[in-house]
Amino acid sequence: MGDGCVVQATPSSNKKKNKKKKNRGGTKKKMTHDQVLAFKFVSEWVFLDHSSGSSSSSSSSPSAASCVVDDFGVQKPVGRGGEKLLFELHSHSKFSDGFFSPSKVVERAHINGVKVLALTDHDTMAGIPEAVESARKYGMKIIPGVEISTIFSPRGDSEVEEPIHILAYYSSIGPSRFEELDKFLSNIRDGRFLRAKNIVLKLNKLKFPLKWEHVCRIAGKGVAPGRLHIARAMVEAGYVENLRQAFARYLFDGGPAYSTGSEPLAEEAINMICHTGGVAVLAHPWALKHPVPIVRRLKEAGLHGMEVYKSDGKLTAYSDLADAYGLLKIGGSDYHGRGGHNESELGSVNLPVLVLHDFLKVARPIWCNAIREILECYAEEPSDSNLATITRFGRTRIFKGGSPLSCGQDLIDHCLPLWLSSQEMENAEFEAIKLKLSNVSVSQGGIQVLVEIK
Repeated sequence: MGDGCVVQATPSSNKKKNKKKKNRGGTKKKMTHDQVLAFKFVSEWVFLDHSSGSSSSSSSSPSAASCVVDDFGVQKPVGRGGEKLLFELHSHSKFSDGFFSPSKVVERAHINGVKVLALTDHDTMAGIPEAVESARKYGMKIIPGVEISTIFSPRGDSEVEEPIHILAYYSSIGPSRFEELDKFLSNIRDGRFLRAKNIVLKLNKLKFPLKWEHVCRIAGKGVAPGRLHIARAMVEAGYVENLRQAFARYLFDGGPAYSTGSEPLAEEAINMICHTGGVAVLAHPWALKHPVPIVRRLKEAGLHGMEVYKSDGKLTAYSDLADAYGLLKIGGSDYHGRGGHNESELGSVNLPVLVLHDFLKVARPIWCNAIREILECYAEEPSDSNLATITRFGRTRIFKGGSPLSCGQDLIDHCLPLWLSSQEMENAEFEAIKLKLSNVSVSQGGIQVLVEIK
């Protein structure tokens, strides 16, 4: 592929259209040996906190024998109690430009059969605690995530400047060096406020007297307004018929009301993700004008993967591009809750079991190291702030009816089985951390951590 080529995104599932109607869903067949092993690997991680709770909970995790796959390697449940391990890796809430609260997003995902949900709001992780809390009652797993707004800056004549979004996926207790990431994201959000104001000013010059207060009211208190909030305000004011028209006529990249913010370079965002224990994935590459040179540069910067799956199947051209640069291939619905025919539903992207395996095979060692780093910080300095880092996104929080943990080692013994497999925990570094924390009270400084009695 040349640098200036246009990537034709044709869903591979469309190749099946000419088949007989009875075969429209693909033929069902038993898993291959590799798929069975992949299924066991994925399900072990999905149900970590279930198996650590009680012996009876193991029955809630599906066995590989209870599932088959279709022609695309997508899991299909068979028999009573059979379940798909459905991952949703791209979703938004009211904490950025989504329409629903994190708890409503989780509830809807659960109704749709999602077992693992990544909440990936734009430039903020503020909705993660609510999502984690809501997911508890459904037995769902939350991957703390964020979609970072960046810019691709050209180096030569063959490259052009383009806005790029990078998805970051973190362990159950979130990023290591959280304060660094939070400051990084805060600077982007500040730029989003300035960008939104500039867009409103441009719309005013185009004879649309849109009010800044109207946009802020739609965005919600403390939320950095985005183009979707402005589009919604335009619809409510009667300036356009719908959101699609607002973008198609005025708000598209390079459009008459378009404006950039203070987004960091894409490479800087990837470096920050890797520095804080995350997995970096290029979001919706089909929106890029020149994806090939961008993917090449981002791979050099440390990019782990790219989205190639949508609700209507795998985009073959982008799958080939990912293969060419040795990148993970994933996907998600990019759900915002705006409704309409053009939005994919939560859980509508069925990722093959081998794809989930490859994702976790890369992610789990990264997350394990991040967890170890966070725990080491607490062992070296058992302060309230370092304790808060452990409990920020995790499920070990203050619960009514709980029992207090007497020392740091108790905290680790309780938490590690929720986050790591037994094999991952069999590590001399984790044992050393436990030893350091054996004489540390987790209630020092006035904070007492309680664990829930199930």
